Amino acid sequence: MKDAFINRKYLVIGLIVLASLILLTRLFIIQVVKNTYRLSADNNVLRYVTQYPARGLIFDRNKKLMVYNQAAYDLMVVPIQATRIDTAGLCSLIGITKSSYKERMNAAIAYSRRAPSVFVKQISAESYARLQEKLFMFPGFYVQPRTLRKYSKPIAAHLLGYVSEVDEPLIKKDPYYKPGDYIGKLGIEEAYEKDLRGKRGVNIYLVDVYSRIKGSYADGRLDTVAVQGEDIISTMDMDLQAYGEYLMRNKSGSIVALEPKTGEVLALVSSPNYDPTLLVGRVRSENFAKLSADTVLQPLFNRALQAKYPPGSTFKPMNGLIGLQEGVIMPSTLFGCNNGYLFVKCHSHSSPLDLIHGISNSCNSYFCQTYRRILENPKYPTVEDAYSKWREYLGEFGFSKKLGIELTNELPGLIPSPAYFDKYYGKNRWKALTVISMAIGQGEVETTPLQMANMVAAIANRGYYYIPHIVKSIGGGRQINQRYLTKNAIDISPENFETIIQGMEEAVNGEGGATARIAALKDIIVCGKTGTAQNPHGKDHSVFIAFAPKDDPQIAISVYVENAGFGATYAAPVASLMIEKYIKGEITNKAMEQRMADLNLLPEVDTKR
Repeated sequence: MKDAFINRKYLVIGLIVLASLILLTRLFIIQVVKNTYRLSADNNVLRYVTQYPARGLIFDRNKKLMVYNQAAYDLMVVPIQATRIDTAGLCSLIGITKSSYKERMNAAIAYSRRAPSVFVKQISAESYARLQEKLFMFPGFYVQPRTLRKYSKPIAAHLLGYVSEVDEPLIKKDPYYKPGDYIGKLGIEEAYEKDLRGKRGVNIYLVDVYSRIKGSYADGRLDTVAVQGEDIISTMDMDLQAYGEYLMRNKSGSIVALEPKTGEVLALVSSPNYDPTLLVGRVRSENFAKLSADTVLQPLFNRALQAKYPPGSTFKPMNGLIGLQEGVIMPSTLFGCNNGYLFVKCHSHSSPLDLIHGISNSCNSYFCQTYRRILENPKYPTVEDAYSKWREYLGEFGFSKKLGIELTNELPGLIPSPAYFDKYYGKNRWKALTVISMAIGQGEVETTPLQMANMVAAIANRGYYYIPHIVKSIGGGRQINQRYLTKNAIDISPENFETIIQGMEEAVNGEGGATARIAALKDIIVCGKTGTAQNPHGKDHSVFIAFAPKDDPQIAISVYVENAGFGATYAAPVASLMIEKYIKGEITNKAMEQRMADLNLLPEVDTKR
């Protein structure tokens, strides 16, 4: 009997010890190993209010402010507290209808009756000032400060980009972002998002069971301060950009201006464009939809980077350079022209011509014969091998690939591979005459305005270029990516560039058949080349490339004016005005300036918009 009692005693003690061990283990897991329950408890008594940082400012190359911030406010609501509200009064203060109030409140309740959510986004500073005085009358509502982008001038929308709220797929892709955050889209805003966005802060408050704030948690010791984003010094000349947009108003096309010695983008104009303020604040979504729906003017389409045109006669300097480097022509080589070469027509001019005057007179026959010599060069076993070498030279200039500017929507253009022609004509069944139209920048050749400006910069530099880029420095002078500071050398002798440059100088400043004399400037030697890009959908495009001054290049430029005909008619005057504006700061030919600015080349139905 005694043994049974003792055994029962030990059994009870064992059960108590076992239960205690299980309980202690469970408490250890809950309190130490897992923090899920603690977080759940904390969330019942704490409110985390995000402090959003101001985005970094954007300046032009001369430290002129381009993009800054203005105050805006999100009106937040805790539905369980929002009782006995004067809905008519609140709607009047924030500019919404009663039906909109009901929809927003139902959405907030669906999210959580006790947790705060956004009721109205991005209230202006003016609306906030009116609301602040009466906010005490609307329990359950409070304001969270934000910032919106503001622009010194309504220009450079394609280059600057815009800011919009993050969506669910992006939040899943990048855990840094949370609902309600904003992110840069396109342009500098996207390319330098991590620098511009800054660092979020947070204030932690104690709240009661009704989600009413009772004070700062831990006396604010755990709060963090938002850190403003870093400022950006862009490469752009704001005045030149504004001037380019002025000249291109009511036209379709683009202007790309580079500083040859650095690859810095001085101006990047795509027209038609849009006012960047249209994509700021609560109207952004509505305006974006309208801009996207405009399939005629396509204001969101960045023609400078995405439009692929045949370069026309502006491509002739390339074939001249390659012909010289390959030794199939010399500067003194003469070719005759009888208003064309075989089935490629040409305009009337003196004949025969050497290379320099072949460029200045823009002789199609000269460059067809040069191109044929390049592809039938006996040092290569086949035309395909010679063509591959020709294409390799073009690749050194950045053709048929993305140059690598920071903007994410750049397209590569096209210089077809031999396989392209093999597919259409058969292996070893195509010859120089099959692709002869590429001699004058037609046929299958497609280039972007950015690539053409880069080509001019490489010619101006006598054989090298820097990848075009849009930012000079970040923050307090932090250097940009090294790839934009690395010289890209081209395997063509400098003396060959000098011959081409002489031809481009003659095209602008020469006598007789010089095709670009309209671009000449007093006291500035401009070197340029006109082009007329064939357009299967309508009137040809007017094209002009140039750099200046000849011996100390400060600007390289490409201009495309769509459906405008000859290069000398519209593109050359626009380029000349841009060059003079940048170098001299003022315009001498006011009549030409006014004529270009007033010119309307858009369809009548669109200009009435």
